[in-house]
Amino acid sequence: MPAISERAQLVPPSPIRKLVPYANAAKAQGKKVLHLNIGQPDLPTPPEFWEALRTAQIKVLDYTESAGMPAFREAYARFYKEIYGIPLEPDQVLTTTGGSEALLFALLTLFSPGDEVIVIEPTYANYIGLGWATGITLRPVQSHIKEDFALPAPDVLEDAITSRTRGILLCNPSNPTGKLYSETEVRQIAEICHRYGLFLLSDESYRDYCYDGKRFFSALEVKGAESFVVVIDTLSKRYSVCGARIGALISRNAEVIQAALKWAQARLAPPTLGQIGGLALLSLPSSYYSLIQETFQKRRDVLIEGLRTIPGVTVATVQGAFYLMPKLPISDSDAFAQWLLERFDIDGVTVMVAPGTGFFSQPEQGKSLVRIAYVLDTPYLEQAVEILRAALNIYAREQVPIL
Repeated sequence: MPAISERAQLVPPSPIRKLVPYANAAKAQGKKVLHLNIGQPDLPTPPEFWEALRTAQIKVLDYTESAGMPAFREAYARFYKEIYGIPLEPDQVLTTTGGSEALLFALLTLFSPGDEVIVIEPTYANYIGLGWATGITLRPVQSHIKEDFALPAPDVLEDAITSRTRGILLCNPSNPTGKLYSETEVRQIAEICHRYGLFLLSDESYRDYCYDGKRFFSALEVKGAESFVVVIDTLSKRYSVCGARIGALISRNAEVIQAALKWAQARLAPPTLGQIGGLALLSLPSSYYSLIQETFQKRRDVLIEGLRTIPGVTVATVQGAFYLMPKLPISDSDAFAQWLLERFDIDGVTVMVAPGTGFFSQPEQGKSLVRIAYVLDTPYLEQAVEILRAALNIYAREQVPIL
C-alpha cells in the first residue's frame, strides 16, 4: 500500500474539531454539550437571506464566474464604501468559498514554498495547517496573556525578519485571543512591510465585533499600501451564515487579484446560492451591525466577569472578535478538554472548549490555555462558568491522565 504524503502526515488536526467524537459520545449518553469550542454565532441568519433564496426563481443551479457574480462583487464593493467608508472597485474583490479559501488563495498567490511569514502567536489554528499544506514556514512572534496579548514591539517584529521572510499575517481582531489592534499598531506593521518589501496579509473576518466604542482600523485604510496589502473577509461571522461558505480576497493590487483568479478558476466557482443570499445581506442597514456589537459585548462581559471569579484563572482584556483565551490551573489543555466531555457534567450538562495547544507552532506553549467562543446566550455562558468552576476544582484534585 502506498504511503500518504508527508505533509498529510505532518499537518496537525484542528484543535477546534478534533474533540468532536468525544462530544458526540457525550451526547449519545444523554448529556447536553455547551459548544464553546467553535466560532458559530447563534444569532438567527437574517430573514433577508432566506427571502432572497425563496424568490430567486432558479431553474438551473449553474456555475457563476470564477471570481464571483458581477452583481455580488459590485455589492461587496458598495458595502465597503457605504458601511466602512473604504472605497473599492468590484474588480478588487475576488469571491471565495468562505474566508478559509480566501486565505488559501492568498498564501498560494503571495508566497512560494520555503518562504517565511510572520504570525503573532497564539494564532488561528488554520494558519498552521495551511502553512503545512502550502509549504510556507510560519515564523511565530509571541504575545503574552500577562500583557493582554499586546502586539509585540516593532523592534521585536523586525528581529524576526530573515532573508526568507515575505510577509506578515495579522488576524485583527484576533482569533483566538480577542485582541483588537489599534490604528497605530496596524500602521506600524504596514510601515515594517513597506520598509522590508513584505506583503501584509490582514485577516479581518471579525471586524464587526469590536467593543467599548473602539473603532476598527482596516489595513485597507493605510495610504500608500495599496500594492502590498491583501485582506481576507467573510460573510460567515458577520451574518451568521457560516454554512453559506462565502468570503472574499480583497486587494487593490491588480496583479494579486489576477493571479489569485487562477486558483479560483481551478475550483471553478464559489457557491451560487450563497452569493444570491449574500446580495441581500450586504444591503442591510448599519443598525444591524450595532446589534451585533451590543449583543456580543454583553456576552463578553458576562463571561470575563464570571471566569475571573474562579481561583487560578487568568483572563486577558478582550476588545474584539468573540473569543477569549484564559489561562487555567491545568498542565494539559488537551487532556482537560477531553476529560470535560468524557468524565464530567453537572446535571447532565458539560462544556466543550478548544485546547490552546493547537494555536501555537510549538503546542506545549498552549498547555495551560484554552480558547472559548462566547457564541451562546448569556444564561448558557453563566452556566458554563459554573461548570468550569466545579470541573477545575475536581480536576485539580484528581488530575486524571487521559491515555
